[in-house]
Amino acid sequence: MNALVGHLATLLALLLAGVGAAAAFVGGRRGDARYITGAQRAGIAVFVLVALAFLIMERALITHDFSVSYVAQVGSRETPLFYTVISLWSALEGSILLWALVLSIYTALLVRWSRRRADPTGDAQLPYALGTLLCVNVFFLLLISWPANPFRLMSPVPADGPGPNALLQNSPFMGVHPPLLYTGYVGMSVPFALATGALLAGRLNPDWTKVIRRWTLVPWTFLSLGILAGAWWSYEVLGWGGYWAWDPVENASFMPWLTATAFLHSVMVQERRGMLKTWTITLIVATFLLTVLGTFLTRSGVLASVHAFTQSAIGPFFLTFLGLVLLGSLALLAWRSEALRSEGRFDAALSRETAFMLNNLLFAAFAFVVLLGTMFPLIAEAIRGVRVSVGGPYFSEMSVPIALLLIFLAGVGPALPWRKGSLELLRGKFRWPTMAALGTAVILAAAGVRAPLALLAFALAAFSFGLLAAEFIGPTRVRRRTTGEAGPLALWRVVAGNRRRYGGYIVHAGILVVAVGVTGSATFRREQEWNVGRGAAVQFGRYQIQFDSVWAVSESNRDGVIAATTVSAGGRLLTRLSPRLNYYPTSMEPIGTPAVRESLREDLYLVLLAYAADGSHATIKAIASPLVGWIWLGGGIVALGAVFSLWRGAAARQPRPAPVPGAGERPGAGRSRAVTEARA
Repeated sequence: MNALVGHLATLLALLLAGVGAAAAFVGGRRGDARYITGAQRAGIAVFVLVALAFLIMERALITHDFSVSYVAQVGSRETPLFYTVISLWSALEGSILLWALVLSIYTALLVRWSRRRADPTGDAQLPYALGTLLCVNVFFLLLISWPANPFRLMSPVPADGPGPNALLQNSPFMGVHPPLLYTGYVGMSVPFALATGALLAGRLNPDWTKVIRRWTLVPWTFLSLGILAGAWWSYEVLGWGGYWAWDPVENASFMPWLTATAFLHSVMVQERRGMLKTWTITLIVATFLLTVLGTFLTRSGVLASVHAFTQSAIGPFFLTFLGLVLLGSLALLAWRSEALRSEGRFDAALSRETAFMLNNLLFAAFAFVVLLGTMFPLIAEAIRGVRVSVGGPYFSEMSVPIALLLIFLAGVGPALPWRKGSLELLRGKFRWPTMAALGTAVILAAAGVRAPLALLAFALAAFSFGLLAAEFIGPTRVRRRTTGEAGPLALWRVVAGNRRRYGGYIVHAGILVVAVGVTGSATFRREQEWNVGRGAAVQFGRYQIQFDSVWAVSESNRDGVIAATTVSAGGRLLTRLSPRLNYYPTSMEPIGTPAVRESLREDLYLVLLAYAADGSHATIKAIASPLVGWIWLGGGIVALGAVFSLWRGAAARQPRPAPVPGAGERPGAGRSRAVTEARA
């Protein structure tokens, strides 16, 4: 019964998505509200039907209905309820069903948003955008109705199943990472649909850039959190002590993040100056294409990765869809090239739009470097029949110079004015940040840091932090002088008065914190392993690690062996850590769960590698990773800044004081700066 109802729901959703897409395009072409309304109703119905199919699959998993093929593939009576629920996205067919659900939710949200517009036929791009999004729904619903159908019947019906992949049962965080990543990944379909709608309509409404920016910023935030959650899961669960390995599937999520970030900067130049229209739309199309490519790489079976799914028949479908989207987008861009002609031009090299353009080129170059390193092994194998690999050294050598320039621009871009800046203004703004950068480099060198790239990265981060801090401090001082408000209140009123700008600055600050964490952990990481007798201790840097005991545990879905250790420093007890090895029925090898003592200064990371059967000895690996905690802290700051930028509160409508000359500037320069900031 579950299989029949679930499959019928997906088939009906496929039919309604196709009819709705046709109605949307006809309604947009004719300006007929009846067709547009019908398409909107179809979009809501698709969401209801896909949600029904999703819930039916969850019911089949929870009730262990092994007559459903997907349940027989990933279900098990021994699997705990939580892992049974999240096993829906642990294999190919279920992950496509989750993708379709998230896509249908975005479709319903677009319908709800478009209905609030005054006239359904007045905004010509919206019907085309809805039609495009429903076409994307058609593709994914076609997959789960045919080659990736999770509702196939099993015959004979097995008495039990193998359960989900052992790695996916090793941490509850797998209930968080994929949904976050999918919400970001799938959400990039909406700005692509809006861009396609604008091209088909032949004009961009005045608020188009603001609309598409907000629809991009939401999935960008989720994608950022998804990537961060994946890095945390890799670090805390896989037991190798790292958080990023340039794995092809990691790269598949990182590439659209890079192009979407470039788009968020480019769209500001388009909104402000009427420039980069073709480039801006190209970036959002490229972002969507990279999400489709990433999905193909993950789910076609062409890659060997801890993240990838097994061999499947959906690869040709994805390649066909990717080719159609690419050719269609190029045709639309060529067709509307005249309408996308820039209205403004670059006035000076020292300007914010120039910094943003350089920022865009660096992000695009970064994405190309990652794309080349990811695809080259596949291309080489297809052409020459030889399997090659592109590892970390390539990515590090190619990406580090780009990353250093991006760290520099994270502070310089916001500090530059629009149109044209002066050397005098830049000298005033750059003085204290430059001193902070030099001071940071001198202090770190005196502390024994000798790695040139690390010193440069830390110095550039300090420089950009200083420039960003000035963007908060300067307007706050002006407000305090004009209103007499206390410092914290004046700062809040300044920031809340322009959430979009200052939210972006907070995001930049978070990225700098992440950069500091990545630099410190990659440069100064130390590791060592020992075979230790029970009761014995080993020295690891400033830590004394004593192996106390080892014991076994048995759980419903796995067995485990846990080692107890005591960690001290300078004769003072710091913590007790208990790394473990887990044994799953479906896994030939044990899966380790590390134990981590976390701090912003340094993480101590212990892994149990082996043990004697009588518990007399154990092989333990220790890793010290400085500043890893800054990565998670920076990710939180990025999310905070993005949410703040999106949040529209009453404080945002507070009146601003009249601009007055800033402290330390000539009167003319102060007035120019205040006016520039008010218009930014």
